[in-house]
Amino acid sequence: MGCGHKFAISESRVLECPLMTRIVFMGTPDFAVPGLQALIRTRQVVGVVTQPDKPAGRGKQLRPSPIKVVAQAASIPLYQPKSLRSEAAAAPLRAWQPDIIIVAAFGQILRPRVLDLPPHGCLNIHASLLPRWRGASPIQHAILAGDAETGVTLMRMDAGLDTGPMLAQQAIPIHADETAASLHDRLAELGAEMLETRLDDILHGRLPPIAQNDDDATYAPLIKKEDGRLDWTKTAAELDRHIRAMTPWPGAFTEWDGRLLKILSAQVMVDPLPPGEPGEVVMAGDTAVIRTREGGICPEKLQSAGKRAMSAADFLRGRPEFIGSKLGI
Repeated sequence: MGCGHKFAISESRVLECPLMTRIVFMGTPDFAVPGLQALIRTRQVVGVVTQPDKPAGRGKQLRPSPIKVVAQAASIPLYQPKSLRSEAAAAPLRAWQPDIIIVAAFGQILRPRVLDLPPHGCLNIHASLLPRWRGASPIQHAILAGDAETGVTLMRMDAGLDTGPMLAQQAIPIHADETAASLHDRLAELGAEMLETRLDDILHGRLPPIAQNDDDATYAPLIKKEDGRLDWTKTAAELDRHIRAMTPWPGAFTEWDGRLLKILSAQVMVDPLPPGEPGEVVMAGDTAVIRTREGGICPEKLQSAGKRAMSAADFLRGRPEFIGSKLGI
């Protein structure tokens, strides 16, 4: 497929035929997979950078990242550095001579020696409407905060934490029953679609960069396992968002009878409950309800430590003492 012309994008940069643009992709988890797959279908991906294999499962055997699996299936050269901080570590990227580096949830901070390497810079696929939710866990924090919408931002990376100028944004609504898992999948596909439809415009300089307003910035620190703990002194609406934001990982949990109890899914109890303390489990008709500061949470699926997940009805049949107990102690 020939291309006999060039596209001027600035006084100092000239873009060859987009099909010949040399792209290096950097990413690690499932979120990055649709973007890489879209580039493989339509572009020239000359190399992929992902995190080293990590031990997983009970046997702690090394497991490749989802991006490594995709790159190997497409026979794309692969690089798995522990860090890109040193000059030597960045050498394989220089050897690939990328015109642009596209980054999606790579998992390492990029230094200027990498950011400044490609002529067209480093483009990040970020799962929020920047400057809202800069940081590592924007999907979970958008649900936790009760945001009505979120989206994807294509951003030119700089040395800050998601502070670079924005090149494109697209918003989607957050559904009332949205979990982090379902929102993750929708945003991953949206990011891939935006790459397919906007990358030429970015390479041609047709999308002027828009500086972020730092005064509007909010931050989404990395979700940790302990963040799944439920605080029954919060409202039922807040706890409902918490359960959905922690699905599938780390899972929302509390303590019951001295053991960890996961609440995998739940509904908010709209009807008023008689007075009582947050964390108390009562019956409302034939439904178990956990009191909160305001309203109640009706668990739908529960999982005791070391046991299989089961419906609330099955859980109660085997553990009638659950009713009348207090959670979180």
